Amino acid sequence: VQLQASGGGLVQAGGSLRLSCAASGLTVGSYVMTWARQAPGRPRESVAWITANGATSYVDSVEGRFTISRDVAKNMVYLQLNNLAPEDTAVYYCQTLAGTYSGQGTLVTVSS
Repeated sequence: VQLQASGGGLVQAGGSLRLSCAASGLTVGSYVMTWARQAPGRPRESVAWITANGATSYVDSVEGRFTISRDVAKNMVYLQLNNLAPEDTAVYYCQTLAGTYSGQGTLVTVSS
């Protein structure tokens, strides 16, 4: 299984980014897929989930700003990040639920 995240970068506060996750070895439509993030010195935390039937949920800190989605035909998962704040700075990972499968992350840096 490979989950390759991309799309990170440096953005000013208030800006937007779209992260992508290319999956191989599993079908994203058959799993609960999550985006998790890890800031320096802090534990990894999941911030967005999409279930096998397409239902989505978010932690309070990103609700209304981040949107998780998927394209089953392309076997891709996405995370749209809007209205970014410096506290969103972290490495973002695409994972299955509980991190059973997790790939290399992509760094998001938000400047104030």
